[in-house]
Order: sequence, then C-alpha cells, then structure tokens
Amino acid sequence: MTAAKIRSELRFILNGQDIALNNVAPDQTLLDWLRLSRSLKGTKEGCAEGDCGACTVLVGRLTPAGGLAYESVNACIRFLGSLDGCHVVTIEHLAASDDHLHPVQQAMVDFHGSQCGFCTPGFVMSLYGLWMQTPNPTDQQIETALQGNLCRCTGYEPILRAARAVSSYGGTENDPLLIERETMTARLKALADGARVQIGEGRHRLIVPAGLDDFAEVLEASLTATVIAGSTDVGLWVTKHMRDISPVIFIAGLQELKSITVQDGIISIGAGVTYSEAIATLSQHIPALGPLIARIGGQQVRNMGTIGGNIANGSPIGDTPPALIALNASLTLRRGKTRRTTALEDFFIAYGKQDRQPGEFVEAVHVPVPAADEKFAVYKVTKRRDEDITATLGAFRLALAEDGTVAEIRIAYGGMAATPKRAFAVEKALLGQPWNEATVEAAMEKYAEDYAPLTDMRATAEYRSLAAKNLLLRFYLETTSRAAPAQVSRYEAA
Repeated sequence: MTAAKIRSELRFILNGQDIALNNVAPDQTLLDWLRLSRSLKGTKEGCAEGDCGACTVLVGRLTPAGGLAYESVNACIRFLGSLDGCHVVTIEHLAASDDHLHPVQQAMVDFHGSQCGFCTPGFVMSLYGLWMQTPNPTDQQIETALQGNLCRCTGYEPILRAARAVSSYGGTENDPLLIERETMTARLKALADGARVQIGEGRHRLIVPAGLDDFAEVLEASLTATVIAGSTDVGLWVTKHMRDISPVIFIAGLQELKSITVQDGIISIGAGVTYSEAIATLSQHIPALGPLIARIGGQQVRNMGTIGGNIANGSPIGDTPPALIALNASLTLRRGKTRRTTALEDFFIAYGKQDRQPGEFVEAVHVPVPAADEKFAVYKVTKRRDEDITATLGAFRLALAEDGTVAEIRIAYGGMAATPKRAFAVEKALLGQPWNEATVEAAMEKYAEDYAPLTDMRATAEYRSLAAKNLLLRFYLETTSRAAPAQVSRYEAA
C-alpha cells in the first residue's frame, strides 16, 4: 500500500473565497467558525442539535460522476473537518452584487414569510436548495424541504406561499451558483490533491483520509479514534453532552463508500451513502423503505446522515436497523485489508456494544429485495409525524405458502430493547400457522417473551408493548384487506 501524501491544512471554499486552515479543533463546528471567526452572523444557533434549521447552509461537493451537488445541512452539528474540498454557501452569498435580493429572499419579503426573523435565513437556505433543483415544486416537495426548519411566528403558510412564488421573481438561469457551476467545479477539483489531511498532534488530532485504503490504515493505527461520517448523532455528543471525541477521522468525502449497486436481488450500499442518496434506489426496489427514510430527521439530517453510520452507531432506536434486519441484511466489516461478512442481526450484541473489533469499520450493507409474492412493511411510531425520534418501530417480512400458512416470517423492532431485536417468540407462534386473525391475536401474547421495554420521555413501557402488538395486527389487516391502508397522507387523500 502506497503511503499517502500528508497535508497539514484544511482547504475549502466559503462563498467565493478560498479557505486554508491549519489550526482546527477536531470538534469545531461550522456554525461556531462562521459566527466567531468569520463574523457571518446570518447563520443562527437555535437548538444546536440539528432540529430547528436556523443554522442551515448549503454545502456543495463533487459527486462520483464529477458533477457538483449542493445540499442543505445543519451547520450546528457539521464539523469543519468534514468540509475539505467542499463549497460552503451562507445566506450572505445570495444577494446580487447590485444588492438586489435573491428571488427566494424577495418572495419571503413580499409574502410576509418572516416575523421575528431569527429562523428566516435557515428557511431561505432550505428553499434555495430546493429551488435550484426544482424551480416549480409541489406543495409536498416544499414541505419535505422544510421538514427540518421550525418557525414560532408565521404559522408557515406565508412561507409556503413564498416558496410557491419564487420562480415568478426570476429563473434559475440567473442564479449565481448555477452561473458559476463550471468554474466552481474546476476550483473544487483543483483542491482534490489526493492527500491525507492531518491537523494537530497526539490525541488532539483530526484526520481526513486520502481514500478508503488510507482510512483502513489510519484506523488500525488510531484504535481510539471517533469515526465521523454525517455527524447527525456525534454532533450532539459535542454540543449537548460536551464529550471529548478526539482524535477524529472524517470519512464523509470518501467516494469509495458512496456506491449503490443492485445485483442478483441484492442492494449493496456503501457505508458513506446518505439517506438522501439512497432513497431513490431503495424506494424503487423496496417501496416501504421510502416513507421510512422520508421521516428520518429533516432534509438537512437526511443530507448528512448515512445508513452505515446509523448501523455502526448501534442505537436501539435507530430507524434503519429493524427494517434491514427484517429484510435479512448483512454487513461487510473491514479491518486493514481483511474483510468479513456478518448478518446484521448478529452485529448488535448489547446496549452500546456491537460485533466490531478494534480498528474494524462497517464498509457496506447488503439488503435482499423481497420476492414479488412476499409482504414487507415498516411502521414508525412517534409523538409528531416529522422530524421526531422513534418511540417504537416495527418491521415485518412475510412469505405465505400456497395453502395460506406462514412459510417464513421475520419481525424486528427498535425502541423495545437495548438493541434492535427480532421477535423470535412471536415469529415461532406464527410460523406454519394459517395467516388469519386468530393466529395473529394468539401470537400477540408472545410479545412479552421477546421484549421488556423501558419507560422514557418518548413513551411508557405499557404504551410501547401495546403499540408493538397492534403493529402486528395492522400488518395483518393491511396484507389481507382490499380496503384503503390504515394511513393515507393528506396529499393522497386530496
């Protein structure tokens, strides 16, 4: 393995300016740097945990195909170390050189989309990211783009009216980021020198590997390092729990971890693939996963968070592991040059403990596509529908025999135990039995053998137990009835 060149400075572009930093703390957030070091005060701190969207900025990055993509992200939990080779765009960059407001800004003014103004820059940046991709969005697309932005003043309707009207103020052909797209792409390619970034010494270091092989080598030599992909969870370790996460290895820019392939009925997803990058492929081949991903955080979180990170973090309330366990997914784990494969359900050992050896990392997840005659569903229970953490989540995959009995059943839950966990006793009660209401009701009594959930701020143990049982009943009803599904979005209802 050829040793990587080492560079001791972080390089990226802020608005139109080249930035080179050689004194960056491993846990320094983009928000703090913008406000405290650059005096760019348009980006606000509201929640400091990626929920309110007041800190929204755009980050442009080169795609594997060589293009340039801009995404809205939460600056409050985005670390500077993850920005090497990126273009950061803040609210200050939107206005034209003649001080005319950007169409998104002007629409917000004219339709009274701002009152106290604190959240307004974040809304503008989220709408800007949407407008660049979809100049004439539907109401559903607008609301999806704004899932991660909260406002206490307007009631949202003036903001929605502004979003619908943006293109009447001018087309995207005059937008600065689109006009300079070719030039900016060239500038970012010039920054991609193939070097490993290493800043700091000893334990107080941040490292951006030069590539996947370099990452494997670095992690073997830094067994206590925190590996950060999207930082949608690790960011809160710093901003809320004040944890020391040094040394840190940032892997968001590793293109080798960004692949998605479909071959022989298996979807293979690199550990660095974000929710936003995965949703189209997963929705196409496993439709039930699309609505699940659309309820993970807001758009900013989905643009940052990765499926590999959601798995590697091992949270008992992570949204993707129960669904992937029900689908019989497997992982590729790598340490140095050595790889091994393990069933996803075996990866979770106990609370905070996974089957991952020192120096080993999740490289990819492999998801079997259900057969055409199989039934698969995922149900997420939360206090509010959008941008909320799971109270309980149930995933179900069912194959029936020709005589209508249960030939195969896999059921997995999150929020019910110390890890994402299968309902083995419930599955056993269903297997080989007729798929009817009596069978299901009898199996519901077996949940107590599989789970002893806790009471916390999201739900009581009693609520979780009852909800888990009822999700099985719902799955039965939806797989046997020709009636409308139990839940219909207001867009479908309209």
